[in-house]
Amino acid sequence: MTLAWIAAAGVITAASFVMGLAGFGIALVALAFLPYLMRPADAIILLTIYAALFSAAMLVQLRRDVEPRAIADLLVGTLAGTPLGVWGLAALPASALNRLIGLMLVVAFVLESRGLYPERLRGHRWGLGAGVAAGVLGGAVGTPGPPVVLYSATPGWSPRGIKANLQAFFLVNQGAILVGYWWAGLLTREVWALAAGFALPAVAGAAAGALLFEHVDQRRFRRIVFAIILVSALVLLVRG
Repeated sequence: MTLAWIAAAGVITAASFVMGLAGFGIALVALAFLPYLMRPADAIILLTIYAALFSAAMLVQLRRDVEPRAIADLLVGTLAGTPLGVWGLAALPASALNRLIGLMLVVAFVLESRGLYPERLRGHRWGLGAGVAAGVLGGAVGTPGPPVVLYSATPGWSPRGIKANLQAFFLVNQGAILVGYWWAGLLTREVWALAAGFALPAVAGAAAGALLFEHVDQRRFRRIVFAIILVSALVLLVRG
C-alpha cells in the first residue's frame, strides 16, 4: 500500500460520499485530484464505472420517485451527445473543457445566491440540450453532472425527486458512455484492476453519504447542492 494509493483512496472516498449525499458530483470532486495520482484517462473511466454502479444502487432505493416523462428529453439528448464525447476523450484538450464547465457553474451559483436562478425552463429544447451537453462532457472528461443538475433545479422537483431522476438519467448516461469506451478499446485490464482496488473506499463513502441524505431537509439540500457546485467550479477553473 503506497502513499499514492492512500491519497487516491481518500479522494475517491470523499467523492463517493458527495455522490451518496447529493446524487452527483463523484467526478467533479475526484477529478480535481486524481489526475495527479494516476493517468487522467484512467481516472475518468474509473469514475464512470463507479458512477454507473452507484446510480444503479441508489435507483433501487429511489425507484418510486422517478418520473420517466420528466427525464425523457434528457435521455434522448444524452444518447445523441455521448459518441461525440467519447471521441473527445482522446481528441480534445480536457483543460479547456474543465474551465468552461467551471465558468458555467460559477454563473449558476451566482444566480442561485442572488435569487435569480430560473424556476422553470419550458420547452423540450432545454432538456434535450442539457442531455446532449451531459453526453458530450461525460464522455470527454467524465463530468456529465453540471448541465443536468442545473436543469433539474428548475422543474420544481422535490429533493428526493431530484436525486431519483438524476440516478435514472445517470444510469443510462454512464451506461452509454461505458459502451462507447468499450467500443473505443478504453476499458482496459488496468482500469478494471483500479476499479477493484478502490472498490472498498468508494462503497464506504457512497454508503455514508446516502445515510446522511435521509436527514437533510429541502432547503439545506439545495444549499448543499449549490455549495458543491461552487467548490467544484473553483477547482476546475484553477486546475483546468
